[in-house]
Amino acid sequence: MIFDLIRKRRSVFPPQYNDRPILKQDIEKILEAANWAPNHKHTEPWRFKVIQGDTKARLGEFLSEKYRESDPRPKQMKIKKLQENPRKAAAVIAICIQRDPKESLPEWEETAAVAMAVQNMWLCCTEMGIGAYWSSPGLIKYMDGFFDLNEGEKCLGFFYMGYFDGELPEASRTPISEKTTWLN
Repeated sequence: MIFDLIRKRRSVFPPQYNDRPILKQDIEKILEAANWAPNHKHTEPWRFKVIQGDTKARLGEFLSEKYRESDPRPKQMKIKKLQENPRKAAAVIAICIQRDPKESLPEWEETAAVAMAVQNMWLCCTEMGIGAYWSSPGLIKYMDGFFDLNEGEKCLGFFYMGYFDGELPEASRTPISEKTTWLN
């Protein structure tokens, strides 16, 4: 049931991943789920760049270098995390947005469509037993130096994916009634 899947979805971080690879056809299935997200005026603004193999290490080096350049007092622990997280993931998917060239709708609507595409991916990963985590570091503003981005395209973050061992903790939410106002 979809409601159970929604409640089961969790952030699973790269240090939790094991070494099991994710098959290409499984990544394609996850991306196909993203492709069915709702989007206003059918702009389909989501763009994805799948990063595997040696490119994961290059991504980690690029991010850590940009961090060292942009922070006057870089922390060694953060440098290490930026380098290691991509390597620990079975795959990293760069989440990008391609703005409608006509700008026929507000950017926030296209950003919301990309977020819904990522939610579809995340739910698909949950169903497949794949851990996932959406990271949006400030360093994403430099990603045009790593990827060939089209005009009007920008990176919104990284979707880290990997299989994991063990059970995930239960989550809790405050009641929806505390966040809802009924107007009759």
